[in-house]
Amino acid sequence: MGGATFIQLREKHKDASGFYREAEEALRVARSRRVRLIINDRVDIALALSADGVHLGQDDLPPAAARELLGEKAIIGLSTHSVEQAIEAARFSVDYIAIGPIFETSSKENPDPVVDLEGLRRVRQAIGHIPLVAIGGIREENIREVLAAGADSVAVISLLLTDPSQIEARTRQILSSF
Repeated sequence: MGGATFIQLREKHKDASGFYREAEEALRVARSRRVRLIINDRVDIALALSADGVHLGQDDLPPAAARELLGEKAIIGLSTHSVEQAIEAARFSVDYIAIGPIFETSSKENPDPVVDLEGLRRVRQAIGHIPLVAIGGIREENIREVLAAGADSVAVISLLLTDPSQIEARTRQILSSF
C-alpha cells in the first residue's frame, strides 16, 4: 500500500453484490497490512463487513444515522463543497470533513464548482480543529500549497491510478517528499 494508512474504497458503478465482494477483498488486504479502510457512500456494506467506517456524500444517509448504525468507534467522513456545507458538517458527529474540488478534476462526473485555495482557507477557519481533507485536482506539485492552505491531508485518485501498476511506488514517492 506504499505507506498509506487510510484508504477509501469508492465504486460508483458496480451493483451492490459486486461492490460488496470488492469491499470484502479490499478489507482483507487492508487488515493484513494494518491499513484502515472506509467505504464510500454505502453504510450497509460498511456495517456488514465491519469496515473501519464510511465516507458520506451530501445526498447519502445523514451522519447521525450512520453513527447510530456503525457505532462510536467508526470513522465517519462527510464530503462538502462550500464553506456553508462545511460549517453544517461541523455540527454533525463526523471524524473528518472533506472539501472540494479544490482544483478542476476529471475523476468525478458533474463535479461541483471549484472551491480553490482561498475557499479551503475559509473552510479551515470556519470549522476549527476538525480534521480537513482536501480533494479534487490534487497533484504532486500542488500538495504543499493545499496543506499550507489548511488541509490536514489530501485525497487523491488520478495521481495514483493513472498507472495502476505503480500505485504502491507512487504512494511511497509522494509520502517521501513530505
